[in-house]
Amino acid sequence: MTLKNIIYLTAAIFMLSCAGKKADEKPAAEKTTEAIDKIVEVKTQLLQVQDFNYELISNGIIAAANKAELKFKSQEIIRKIYVKNGDRVVKGQKLAELDRFQLEIDKAQAKEALERTKLDLQDALISQGYFMNDTANIPDEVLKVARIRSNYEQSRNNFIAAEYKLDAASLYAPFDGVIANLTVKEFNQSGSDPFCTIVDNHNLEVVFNILENELSLIQLNYKVLISPFSLPDVKIEGHISEINPMIDKNGMVRLKAFIGNRDSRLYEGMNVKVRVQLLLGKQLVVPKSAVVLRTNKKVVFTFKNDRANWVYVQTAQENSDSYVISDGLKEGDMVIYDGNINLADQTPVKVID
Repeated sequence: MTLKNIIYLTAAIFMLSCAGKKADEKPAAEKTTEAIDKIVEVKTQLLQVQDFNYELISNGIIAAANKAELKFKSQEIIRKIYVKNGDRVVKGQKLAELDRFQLEIDKAQAKEALERTKLDLQDALISQGYFMNDTANIPDEVLKVARIRSNYEQSRNNFIAAEYKLDAASLYAPFDGVIANLTVKEFNQSGSDPFCTIVDNHNLEVVFNILENELSLIQLNYKVLISPFSLPDVKIEGHISEINPMIDKNGMVRLKAFIGNRDSRLYEGMNVKVRVQLLLGKQLVVPKSAVVLRTNKKVVFTFKNDRANWVYVQTAQENSDSYVISDGLKEGDMVIYDGNINLADQTPVKVID
């Protein structure tokens, strides 16, 4: 076969293949019509005027409203420990106690020394013509000098201190709470470090900061929502309990919010997200999922006559799940909030529950 014949044959095959392809391919307009005619299942919501909570977002740390580090007053051997970390205790419950032998000896010696100084005080007063039982008639200056010379005041203070240390040989819970940071063992000497920490984890507060320019929006008792980073699905309500009237060097204001913890899901030191909710009154509000971007503009699809209608909107304030609509929609519109990602104008739709 000559080169000329090969060229003619190749051209013929190419023309036949192109003709077959065009015969099978549908026009672009027809493809668009097919896409529009495909019914999309969506979910809708009636647009109504409702209360809207604007949110300020911040990060905070959980702290116990009541927290105490408990220490023994004497460095004696720990005779008995009645609790362990994580135990819930009630106010007045005994937690631990020291060996009391040396403390009782110290008290007895202090009492004996006090009795001796009482005799010395009595001798000092008698030498000046006064009696111990008649202190109302003894001049204050005479009684003061007699107490000092007899060493009565020092002996009395030593006895009071010995008695106090003996009474403090047992540790008691100052309030209801949970035991934490207990590291010491029985039959070891108590040191200067805390024996344990007791935390009231039923009454917690979250400490967080806001910007200086947001301070004018905040008042005491405003509602807050707390979500731990480790438990993002958990939302616990609280209220602002304290506003520190100082701006720090970073232009921040420290706030505290009181929160309940009756199911014990929150712990001291936990990192949380804080949402301060500010009621802005009645607004047209749509879910955030109802707003989509088309050509970098915000669009909401409304449902009418079994079709999706493309509407440009303007939004104002927002919170974690909603937008306030300032322009483009009106009360009573049926807004599509689910199934709207790939919708086009006039796409046939079917509302599902």
